[in-house]
Amino acid sequence: MRKRTGLTIATGVGLMLWGEWANRRASRRGVGSPRAGSEAIVVLGYRNTGSRANGMNRWRVRAGLRSIDPRATATRLVLCGGACAGPETEAALMGRYAVETCGYAGELVLEESSRSTWENIAFAIPYLKDVDRIKIVSLPTHAETARAYLAEQSPELAVRLVPGREYRFGEWMPLKPVFALYVVAKTLRGRFGYVHGGDSA
Repeated sequence: MRKRTGLTIATGVGLMLWGEWANRRASRRGVGSPRAGSEAIVVLGYRNTGSRANGMNRWRVRAGLRSIDPRATATRLVLCGGACAGPETEAALMGRYAVETCGYAGELVLEESSRSTWENIAFAIPYLKDVDRIKIVSLPTHAETARAYLAEQSPELAVRLVPGREYRFGEWMPLKPVFALYVVAKTLRGRFGYVHGGDSA
């Protein structure tokens, strides 16, 4: 019994550490070195059924705000997401939370038409063309996917990608293995006819 309990605990700890490693690695993929100048921080929305930003969207906004570089010459916060699951757009709900709860007072853009990660990036591109660096913020594995989409849609902008601060050790720790396994499953689906338009997270 003790051996079984010990094995269960060791397996659980191992999975969580693997989840940390996978998410940390994802946060560092597809980005270059930080550079001086202006920045755009793109925050990807998550399905929201109510009239308030849900827990995931509130966390994503906070991760976006902590990604702001005080040395940047200008910062633009781009919040993405249409009304995929409720009456209000994800972008509007996140914007309200950023301004009214978090006190954000900088430049704010609401991209309210997208309904998938692929569209998040496609519809955000017009707001990225005049900045020196781009940060995409979501769950680390999701942000990595979005960076890959930007590289497909606009390679000349993808070279401006730099790290955000969406990854922190211990944050979402019990769920990080799930996030990482979802990416593995999605990759396997991609080998059998996965279509960009159905992707959202």
